[in-house]
Amino acid sequence: MVTSMKKGLVADSNNIKLAMLGMVEGNGHPYSWSAIINGGYDKDKIAKCPYPAINDYLSKQPPETLGIPGVKVTHIWTDNPADAVDVAAASLIPNIVEEPEDVIGKVDAVIIATDIGSEHVGRCKPFVEAGIPIFVDKPLVDNTEDLRKFMEWVNSGKNIMSSSCMRYAKEFMPYQISTNEFGNLRYLSITTPKSWERYGIHALEAIYPILGGGFVSVRNTGSEERNIVHLKHGRGIDIIVVANKDMYGAFGVLTICGTAGHVCVSFRDTFYAFKKQLEEFITFLRTGIRSFPFEETCELMKMVIAGIISRNEGGREVRLEEIV
Repeated sequence: MVTSMKKGLVADSNNIKLAMLGMVEGNGHPYSWSAIINGGYDKDKIAKCPYPAINDYLSKQPPETLGIPGVKVTHIWTDNPADAVDVAAASLIPNIVEEPEDVIGKVDAVIIATDIGSEHVGRCKPFVEAGIPIFVDKPLVDNTEDLRKFMEWVNSGKNIMSSSCMRYAKEFMPYQISTNEFGNLRYLSITTPKSWERYGIHALEAIYPILGGGFVSVRNTGSEERNIVHLKHGRGIDIIVVANKDMYGAFGVLTICGTAGHVCVSFRDTFYAFKKQLEEFITFLRTGIRSFPFEETCELMKMVIAGIISRNEGGREVRLEEIV
């Protein structure tokens, strides 16, 4: 009996060319992701980039940990053309393009490296229409209409992937494997700085692989600067996510409580999580097989959207079944 294998998405899996597209305020992924993929960077120029944390975690890595074999970021475009010049020099990208669409026909896949969900349909559309695989930075969307569009694209066979690096945080992986030591789970909490719209997904995607699907409702009783979000899971578990604008001292502090024990653990290794996230996209390109179903991304986006709706409606409990 012959079984068919899923075909990869690129012509040459040992020579994958990527374009890094877009750069918005507060997000330095084009610098870090390109350096991680390309296997090196200009130390002086990275040290001068606007995001000191990038130099901090890259400089701690032995040279041999950088790079993904058979893959290069060969093209860069940023919203501000001056940024593209800086990123290219710092992260060893040979080609700068004037428009994002200029990479069509020159690369095997694109990375949309921006984290404003409301912009992603527009940024992705030319590449969806050209049949080019896309990785989209988190969150994929922040509204129902755009979620419908991405669902339509993926259901029609378009190759789109999106995730938060927190799905791959090595500090949380033991609890993705098992939480049996804690008995029956009753409560989880996790914290993040910045906004619910842009960083809430980091918190949500950290806990999703631990609990699995089946979230029921979301209630955000906070404000745009201080989001206090209560989620209910179908397994009878309550989750509190706090997304506070300037709470940079508590990014990814996870607490898990059950009937027989508890644990508190903090996210530390940004480099590992980013590299693993990027490697998962490359595996998708090489095999055509997703490491997790797109339905998980859809459920996570419903949670993000429900948190926005709840806050805008005075803290109303919003059931996920209301979304899409």
